[in-house]
Amino acid sequence: MCGLIDDKILCMHGGISQRITSLEALKKTKKPDNIPDEGLLCDLMWADPEKGQMEGYAFNQSRGVGVTFNERAVEDICNKLDIDLISRSHQVVEDGYEFFANRRLVTIFSAPGYMGDFDNDGAMMDVDETLMCKFIKVKHEKKKGL
Repeated sequence: MCGLIDDKILCMHGGISQRITSLEALKKTKKPDNIPDEGLLCDLMWADPEKGQMEGYAFNQSRGVGVTFNERAVEDICNKLDIDLISRSHQVVEDGYEFFANRRLVTIFSAPGYMGDFDNDGAMMDVDETLMCKFIKVKHEKKKGL
């Protein structure tokens, strides 16, 4: 569902939720569980950042499930949980990784040329013992036509 690196980097598949109250509450969440159509588990699985969004959280119209969240929501969650970074994955980004909210959130997508439909690079994040993050890119090799 989510993981925590050295109490400072929160990692999940999707994104944040207004229902996150504490790290302890995340640890106590029932696992394994089916992912519902709304609520904390749904948002951790399917939420997306949305640039320029006025509200902190809004229904995720493009996915039809979960929420979108703005930069302020990221800052609020980071401050509430006393973490430095949120790492998420499930959204195609052109360069394999993309920062949001003053580098407090990063989307990492590891599949270059996703499903043959996208011209994106892939990336992985390496976190060292000092919590310094570096990104390893996997370039998408375009197939040459006949």
